[in-house]
Formats: sequence, structure tokens, C-alpha cells
Amino acid sequence: MSNEIARYSEETFESIKHVNEYGNEFWYARELQSILEYTEWRNFQKLIEKAQTACENSGMAVDECFVEVNKTSPMPNGGVKLIDDYMLSRYACYLIVMNGDPRKEVIAVGQTYFAVKTRQQELIDHYDELSEDQKRLAIRKEMKAHNKSLAEAAQKAGVIKSYDFAIFQNYGYQGLYGGLGAKEIHARKGLKENEQILDHMGSTELAANLFRATQTDEKLRRENIRGKEKANQTHYEVGRKVRQTIAELGGTMPEDLPTPKKSIRQIESEQKKRLKACKEKVKPQIGLAARKFGRRWGERSAAQISHHKVPA
Repeated sequence: MSNEIARYSEETFESIKHVNEYGNEFWYARELQSILEYTEWRNFQKLIEKAQTACENSGMAVDECFVEVNKTSPMPNGGVKLIDDYMLSRYACYLIVMNGDPRKEVIAVGQTYFAVKTRQQELIDHYDELSEDQKRLAIRKEMKAHNKSLAEAAQKAGVIKSYDFAIFQNYGYQGLYGGLGAKEIHARKGLKENEQILDHMGSTELAANLFRATQTDEKLRRENIRGKEKANQTHYEVGRKVRQTIAELGGTMPEDLPTPKKSIRQIESEQKKRLKACKEKVKPQIGLAARKFGRRWGERSAAQISHHKVPA
């Protein structure tokens, strides 16, 4: 049972990840083929070809995402033979699993893994360019995705009912916030009853909670933890470890970080209003341009008809 669970976790894809001399991550296609349970290379190659087409259509360089390499494979008689393989980028792996057989559970796990990792890398690459509000929106979005994965891992561990999951989440908060549970954090931030604490965190506080969630998810799956009590204790221990790390780095404890004036919902609402205003502003310009084009086209067509008019 433990092997089955390990096979269907993020650790599965981490275990076959390689890093080159420049610090870039890559995966070998042959190893990914085995993980994704494709027994024949020719069938997996068809999947690679679909992914390459999608890569080309997205404007990315196919030869950079799918690097052809040759590897040696031992023969029964003691010799070796050369076999085709690919060094795949994170994006290439993402395209492969997105084109894979959706009936396979491992494909679903792979889709989540590579989608999240690709998005995380995008955030890392451009993180310094983001405003505080943009950072909050980005991390909150990641938090939603990982909370879903954490809920699945907790359910496998035996946290079934909604009430039990609320208790499970509370243990994580208590570990990270020095004994404060969700209610205490909620009160400390001065929030209304229907307001969510994650929507009222700054980017630093959200990042600490994201780390808590991802590491708990991994630990539950990796160690095949079973039972509500053990799952709760695991969440608490991970939260406490994150807190300890913050202390060792000389950081501010999460409960002492300031609560932003705007909630995530307010920021999202403002963005929607700006987008709507921008669209409304552009509409008249598009209409004017279309009318001008229509008049010019009409004048041009009339002139052409007049020029080719057959005399009576």
C-alpha cells in the first residue's frame, strides 16, 4: 500500500529530476515514461510528438525544451546498445502530462505537479518585479491549489469529515503561530466573522503558510501517515518547524506581521473594475476605427466601381 501511495505523490517526479552543471532542472523521457506507466517507447513517443506540437504552437523553442540525447542500455549478451532519449524541460514535462491518458491517476498527479512547479518558477523569475498586492494574489492562488492537495493527502490519512479537517488545519496554525489557532489569529487580525484569515495576510505571512501546507502534504504522502491524530500531529510539527526556521533566520513571527489594509477580495475586485474600465475605454476607439475603415473602404469601392463603369 505504501509503495502505491508513494508512486502517486509529488515525490515521484522529484525523485527522477536531474540538475545540470548550470543549475537547470530536467527530466529524462525514458524515466518519465516508466513513471507514467507507458510500457512501450513507441506509444510514449507519440505523446512526446503531441507535446512538441503544442510547444511549437505556444511559441517556445522545441529543441530547447526537448533535447535529443543517446543513452546506452545493457544487452543480455553483455554488450550495450544505443537508445534514443530526451532531456525534457519542466515545461516539456508539463505538456506531456497534459496530453497523457487522463484515466491514469498518476497522470492527474503529474498534471498538478508540473503545473504548480511551472507556475512557481514563473513567480520566482519575476517575483522582484511584482508589487506587494501582486505577490499576495500570486501566493494566495498557490495556497488555494496546495490546500486542495493537502486536503486530499489528509483524507488519505483518515481526515474524512469537514469538522475533522478544520481541526487538522488548526493544528497546523498552532504549530506555525506559537499556539494560536485559527480563531485566535482571526481575532488578532480584527476580522469579521465571514472573513478568511488567508485573505488578510501579507506576502511574507502567506509564504510561510504556503511552505507549511506544501511540506505537510509531502510528509503525509511520503511517510504514509495514517490516523487523524497522527495527521494532526504531523501538521503541528511541520508548522512548528517552519516557525523555528523563521526564528533562526531572524525573521518576524507570523502573528506579529502587520495585517494589510486591503483583503485579497478587495484587490481582485479593484483589478476587475480596472479591467472593465479599460475595456469600456477601448470599445469607442475600436468602433471609431471600424467606422473610419468602413467609410474608407466604401469610398475606395465606389471609386473602383466608377472607374470600371460600363457606358450606357
